[in-house]
Amino acid sequence: MLNGVSSSTDRTSPLFRALLKHWRSARGMSQLDLAVAAEVSGRHLSFLETGRAQPSREMILRLGAALDLSLRDHNDLLAAASLSPVYSEAPDLDGISAPVERAIARMLEQQEPFPMGVMDRRYDLVRMNGAAVRVLSRFVAEPDSLEGPPNALRMIFDPRQVRPHVLGWPCLARELLSRLQREALGRPQDDALRALISDLLRYPGVPDDWHQPDLEQATGPTLNVALARDGIRLEFFTTLTVFNAPRDVTLQELKLESYFPADPETEAICRQLAEA
Repeated sequence: MLNGVSSSTDRTSPLFRALLKHWRSARGMSQLDLAVAAEVSGRHLSFLETGRAQPSREMILRLGAALDLSLRDHNDLLAAASLSPVYSEAPDLDGISAPVERAIARMLEQQEPFPMGVMDRRYDLVRMNGAAVRVLSRFVAEPDSLEGPPNALRMIFDPRQVRPHVLGWPCLARELLSRLQREALGRPQDDALRALISDLLRYPGVPDDWHQPDLEQATGPTLNVALARDGIRLEFFTTLTVFNAPRDVTLQELKLESYFPADPETEAICRQLAEA
């Protein structure tokens, strides 16, 4: 074995070769670029992509780091080479470590009286603080339409849920969908994201031209959401928090979305709801 690559009598699987080429192309890297970044020879990398050599676990992890892959994509690349995964994946939020679970609980509590939710990679809300529950309960048109964990994006697109009470729905929905489509382009193996996009596009009133991602639309660091129903108007700007350098796939994919009042009236109403 030379430099993490086994003898040329071995062969890489077509799936591994395709994934490696895909990620290199997606990152805009030539074979030489990737070889330099991963500190391997261009000859070895060429052997991997042409199937003349089989990579070791260490080599795949090195290439994955140079390509800035997620933990899930690292595991997928290992599986494509018939190697076992390196990074664990908790079945749900209850399976993460106790210290992290306590940290998430503390963050949800500290965000009160303003909403905060924890989303998984499918944008299902797996945790919410009391403020999020109080706000959602007032803006879901048909509560019976919620089945299982609410999905943050479906709620915006489903006419039975929050959509009827979203001010400026076309702008917000288009921006959310464009962000999701760009995310899916960077995660071609994620069937859950593609299924979610298909579901959103099937909701009534979604224009046909939304099927193509708007790659020119600028996205800011925050998102503005305004809701109105029965004389109550709330306007928030949102931020996302993720965990840095986790070793668990589920934890890396969690998104903690915090809602902050965009005006004094929203702040006052949130405090009133909490007191009530």
